[in-house]
Amino acid sequence: MKKILIANRGEIALRVMRTAKRMGIKTVAVFSEVDRGAPHVRFADEAVLLGPAPSNQSYLVMDKVIQAAKDTGADGIHPGYGFLSENAEFAQKVEAVGITFIGPKPHAIEVMGNKLAAKEAVADYDIPMVPGIEEAITDVELAAKIGDEVGYPILIKAAAGGGGKGMRIVENREGLREGMERAISEATSAFGDGSVFIEKYVTQPRHIEIQVLADNHGNVIHLFERECSVQRRHQKVVEEAPAVPLSGGTFPQDLRDRMGEAAVKVAKACDYSGAGTVEFLLDGQGNFYFLEMNTRLQVEHPVSELITGVDLVEQQIRVARNEVLSIRQEDLTIKGHAIELRVYAEDPLNNFLPSIGNLETYKIPTGDGIRVDDGFEEGMDVPIYYDPMIAKLITYGATRDEALQRMRQAIDDYHIKGIETTLSFGRFVVNHEAFISGHFDTGFVKEHYSPEAILADQHREEAIAAAVGARLFTEALKTLSVPV
Repeated sequence: MKKILIANRGEIALRVMRTAKRMGIKTVAVFSEVDRGAPHVRFADEAVLLGPAPSNQSYLVMDKVIQAAKDTGADGIHPGYGFLSENAEFAQKVEAVGITFIGPKPHAIEVMGNKLAAKEAVADYDIPMVPGIEEAITDVELAAKIGDEVGYPILIKAAAGGGGKGMRIVENREGLREGMERAISEATSAFGDGSVFIEKYVTQPRHIEIQVLADNHGNVIHLFERECSVQRRHQKVVEEAPAVPLSGGTFPQDLRDRMGEAAVKVAKACDYSGAGTVEFLLDGQGNFYFLEMNTRLQVEHPVSELITGVDLVEQQIRVARNEVLSIRQEDLTIKGHAIELRVYAEDPLNNFLPSIGNLETYKIPTGDGIRVDDGFEEGMDVPIYYDPMIAKLITYGATRDEALQRMRQAIDDYHIKGIETTLSFGRFVVNHEAFISGHFDTGFVKEHYSPEAILADQHREEAIAAAVGARLFTEALKTLSVPV
């Protein structure tokens, strides 16, 4: 593989390109008209215009992406995440023209892309699953019967997608009809498929995911877990590795191994190859349940890279070249702790609404244990056409406390003006006692966050800064022997 086209934009395109260049592989960028001057376009060896700004006219047009690869002589396509990364048809089309798709085979993408098909695929592998129905339904009366059987609260989830779309928590039978109607409507709008399935809602769950890596020769390993419980609207906001409950003594010492082994079984169930993530719910008693598998590189993959020393993009490329994994399970150990904050162009004081505009000031933090994966520069506009994430801020330390302290400092040193961002929300999270203690679950935002809490946090910091400034001023005057 001598040349790779990256079918994506922004920070993930740059992330893939940097590893490819280190491996001596040339890179091809694709871009929409609004991204013409973007850093990923300038960084690549070649760049091809796909079309207008809307993704359905550029980044999502399979034939345009494949033609760009053919025109530039690329022998591999890396999809990044989002856009076409979990599209089995795209993977099939890429392979059909003799270009290597740097990801799993189309069959694995297709099976794991449907939650019900995924559950059916792993049924014979003794993978624990949340009680519920194993078929898609749209009938409210049948849903009521299932709800009575598994017990409330229940979770209604779209069968054909994720990202929190088509998902509703129903607390009792009286709220079932409305919950079903809303979930079906949202699923139909988002995925063109209104079918949903129902399962028992696990109260106070933690969202734990396992990074897996597999080659084309039957070797599958896991790279431990990530904690992704700090979410809003079912979207992850803060992630860390390793997970606190698997590192302390709260649960049996073999829980990490059992979850890792279960993730490996899931990968084997669909004949997986490349890097993937198996997601689980973990309850307060140490029971874990299979949720789904993401058949691509995750946004939060850097925290796993930092605690294992493994470049996951490099491994993806090596697997795509049909190499045998050079890493064995026994070679891997957890070293240190890493935390990632997704920095979105959103206003946390205004219900996280998008904040689109010009980056008048954009200065990233630097220093030991600080990593910023971004795709923007000072003076650039944040376009409205794509996901509002502008960067991932990752900190690493020998301990969780050290990683937390570095994150606090990094947030303070990250200067952005011209738009609102979620940096203040990130500061609120890492300063909150529930997060610091590790005693939190997926209800963290709902239970602890409010705009007023961020404002109070900011006022405390301003008061501390003012007090420190006053003290330093007084001491300076004393040094100068000036009466005060």
